[in-house]
Amino acid sequence: MDKAEADRVFTPAAVEALRAFPIEPEKLELVSLSENVTFRVRDRRGGGDYVLRLHRPGYHTLDELNSERIWTRALAEAGVAVPLPLAAWNGGDYARVSVAALGEQRQVGMTHWVKGDLLTDVLGDKPEVTVLEHYFEQLGALEAAMHNQSSAWRPPSTFKRHAVDVEGLMGAAPFWGPFWDHPAFSAEERQLVIETRDRIRGVMRRYGRDRSIFGVIHADLHPGNLLVGDDKLTVIDFDDAAFGWHLYDIAVALFFYQGSPYFGAILAAFVRGYRSGRRLSDEALALIPTFLLTRGLAQIGWLGQRPEIDATGFIVASKDRVCAQCAAFDPPL
Repeated sequence: MDKAEADRVFTPAAVEALRAFPIEPEKLELVSLSENVTFRVRDRRGGGDYVLRLHRPGYHTLDELNSERIWTRALAEAGVAVPLPLAAWNGGDYARVSVAALGEQRQVGMTHWVKGDLLTDVLGDKPEVTVLEHYFEQLGALEAAMHNQSSAWRPPSTFKRHAVDVEGLMGAAPFWGPFWDHPAFSAEERQLVIETRDRIRGVMRRYGRDRSIFGVIHADLHPGNLLVGDDKLTVIDFDDAAFGWHLYDIAVALFFYQGSPYFGAILAAFVRGYRSGRRLSDEALALIPTFLLTRGLAQIGWLGQRPEIDATGFIVASKDRVCAQCAAFDPPL
């Protein structure tokens, strides 16, 4: 769906949703069309900008969406920079609207717009190693702060989110799809992946789920979900937030830079930043390659469920990398 078609399909629903929130919209602009549909809204009264997001149906229940807001508010109280939500007139965080052109219902939420540039854009295609070190040290410290909050926090009994645990990542029906069934794998590669999946399950079980290593995580905290403003990082897009291992969060942050000639420097900077705020043992550090492989497999499963996304080149490169990692996999636990 191109932008013009998306405007036609989704703008009427966004206009309807705005009636549920305490602003007087002056301008409404479609800014992102992915699994969720995102608009930028200008408030006539205060001149402030907001994000309005039409959430895709079938991914999260209203309870799960409300739980996302519960956690982001708790993170803000802990000093982590996140977009602040705007409550609806009725005191809730979401409104339900119809997308008539598609015959579907969507939940709509709003947050304050955060000024800044995506970290991916700041880094560019060929960033200098000193720039990478600077931001990944910041990112390490930021994740440490989030994991500190998660470890100390007790979610309310109403809190509902999915889990990226043994079953959620490496089970018979993983949350992001059966990666081993992707057609990019040959029969031999598929068997290798399945055997490695079972070995990763063993590592995860032996690692355990103590509160010091497992809790609510962002689960998608790569540079495309970080804003840079005044040289500080703000975390955005909590759509995949889940119960999971802190090491999975770390692997996501590092994942896209595995092939960089500066990966060693990036990892060292991240660990330096993380350890400035939270303990990360050498034993845990040794598990990062396992979770990098886990993320690679999960991403192939995610793309396998979305044939409309043309990612042929990425899939081939990713498939080759994970197969090499599977062949070399030597469980540290």
